[in-house]
Amino acid sequence: MRDESNLLGDYVRARRDLVTPEQAGIPSAGVRRVPGLRREEVAMLAGISADYYLRLEQGRDRNPSPQVLESLARVLLLDDDATAYLLRLGAGRPRRRRRPRKETVPAGVAQLVDALPLPAYVEGRYFDVLAANALATALSPRLAAGGNRLRDVFLDPAEQALYPDWEDAAQGMVAGFRASVGTDTDDPRFIELVGELSLASPRFSRLWARHDVNTCEGAAKRLDHPQVGPLRLNRERLAVSGVPGQTLVVFHPAPGTGSADRLTLLASLTRP
Repeated sequence: MRDESNLLGDYVRARRDLVTPEQAGIPSAGVRRVPGLRREEVAMLAGISADYYLRLEQGRDRNPSPQVLESLARVLLLDDDATAYLLRLGAGRPRRRRRPRKETVPAGVAQLVDALPLPAYVEGRYFDVLAANALATALSPRLAAGGNRLRDVFLDPAEQALYPDWEDAAQGMVAGFRASVGTDTDDPRFIELVGELSLASPRFSRLWARHDVNTCEGAAKRLDHPQVGPLRLNRERLAVSGVPGQTLVVFHPAPGTGSADRLTLLASLTRP
């Protein structure tokens, strides 16, 4: 697993590799030895010296001004989520907090999950499934307390088969995971999970090296369920009040659709 001590340098290096000269509006004539922009090109476009930019990439200057970071974000074509992540990296890392205690779902939230007539589960900061109702587990057997969404999506063929758009789902999940973890990359849970997936899944390793960042939000998801067939469900992600890092995830179909009928059928199959 890659050393995560130089988060800022690793991030801008990875992102400049993804920006072509054409996207940056500069000539690309001649042989180029890098897949994206050269260091000196990024520095020129951002209005900083090449030597200073090199120090940033090498981790010899880890506290650039917000103005410099915003200039880099513009050159590297970062969206709002990625720019916010870059600004957090440049703000410096606080003193390491004590290892957090085991994530526990509030009792009221656990009761809500069980009572909902829709597939619902609670996800932790590291995409661990902390609680799930019977309909969520019927939607995917991996949606059960003790599972991990990243591990299942990248290592379980049955979970991959559930998603017709698996490549997009996998990329979005990695980007969301990086946004969720932020700068706390020395947490043992993070090290264990990323280390395992980097060794076991070449696809995860390639996506992780891109340093994509994107906040997981509500979206329409297509599923190919082995019992009831194709489903198109809206996925909502709601922060659990008072518990940083925990998210209530709920799937629901548009009323009057075939997906609504098939979800009702799936619910009937879960009843004793």
